Amino acid sequence: MDRTEVTVGAVARYAQATGFVSQAEKQGWSLTFEGGWAKRPGWSWAKPYGQSAAPDEPAVHLNFNEAQGYCRWAGQRLPTAREWRQWAYTEQRTTPTAPFVQGQTYPYPTGDTPQGAHCLGDCGNRTAGVSHAQTSRGLGHSRVGTTTAGVNGLFDMGGNVWEWAQGDNPGGAEQPTLGGSWWYGAGPMHRDHQATKPRDLSVVYVGFRCFTP
Repeated sequence: MDRTEVTVGAVARYAQATGFVSQAEKQGWSLTFEGGWAKRPGWSWAKPYGQSAAPDEPAVHLNFNEAQGYCRWAGQRLPTAREWRQWAYTEQRTTPTAPFVQGQTYPYPTGDTPQGAHCLGDCGNRTAGVSHAQTSRGLGHSRVGTTTAGVNGLFDMGGNVWEWAQGDNPGGAEQPTLGGSWWYGAGPMHRDHQATKPRDLSVVYVGFRCFTP
């Protein structure tokens, strides 16, 4: 499993190599939720809040198919929901860093509590490295690798941005998004939480990471 979410810089290299143009770029807008879906002109993976992003920000505003396309170009694929959950909640390292214990399954990707993640209100007071968003709530995402490393030494499996994964029917109209985001509190980070979104959705708080089988 990738240690961090796929970044803007990585997608820029993909776009340069392949000519990739995202759905959001083609239509000239992407979405936020402001008490209802709101179109944001000019927002895309390269300009998540309408302005050019730093290379180490997570790549958002990409739908399921676009995320899968990037991972395949990189010689990987999106994780299945089962794989994602295994790496997010169950410590698999033979010599894990403290306080993690090999074989133990935790309620949050950060361990026994959500502290150290980047979420809204109840994950600790995180402000450093955050892109202040023009939205009705939250502070926007953090740059990758700037939060506390969690289970299996991975960053941001809880909070920051939702992450696409493959469901039991990879061709289905809805696909899993896991881990919660900066828009929400710690609830969606919990191992029992489940959510899906339309596979063609591009939105400010959904990103992804890739998996190597």
